[in-house]
Amino acid sequence: MTDWFSSTRRSTIDFADRLANSEMFSALFRDGMALVEETAAYLDGEGRVQSKSLPRAGSLAYATESMRLTTRLMQMASWLLLQRAVNEGEMSAEQAGSEKNKVRLDTLSSTRGGPGWQELPEDLRDLIERSVRLQERIQHLDRMIYESRHAEPVPVDNPVAVQLDVLSAAFGGRRNSLG
Repeated sequence: MTDWFSSTRRSTIDFADRLANSEMFSALFRDGMALVEETAAYLDGEGRVQSKSLPRAGSLAYATESMRLTTRLMQMASWLLLQRAVNEGEMSAEQAGSEKNKVRLDTLSSTRGGPGWQELPEDLRDLIERSVRLQERIQHLDRMIYESRHAEPVPVDNPVAVQLDVLSAAFGGRRNSLG
């Protein structure tokens, strides 16, 4: 019992690691991959047809935004696949961290609202909005996982041990005789 009292630190639970391996990540992965497939189908099909009838400003915005959208989705898909590889034990967290540095999650936003935005097909604008929300979710999870892995654990004082130390100091070091 003395060993427990002499410990003034307690371990913490790594919520980011648990979250990365949870059903929440699985749902994020499914959402991300489904959005990639849906976007590819749209751009190769209906989007191609819709883009031909756009005025000049809309056509330029379509080309720009569809390129940004596909780049954003490919970067997010890369991140999701890396994280899944870690979760399934195919890659270590350190390897994924090294590979993750090649993935750009922070510079993929859209100009939503710029010239020609209102002329874009509603379907494309919807895909862009959904991809930006997915990007924000992935960025949040990325920060939780990788910043927590690189941060030094913050020791948490054990309140009982702190009080015992105060009592021990007050009564001349008799704390060890309590056990």
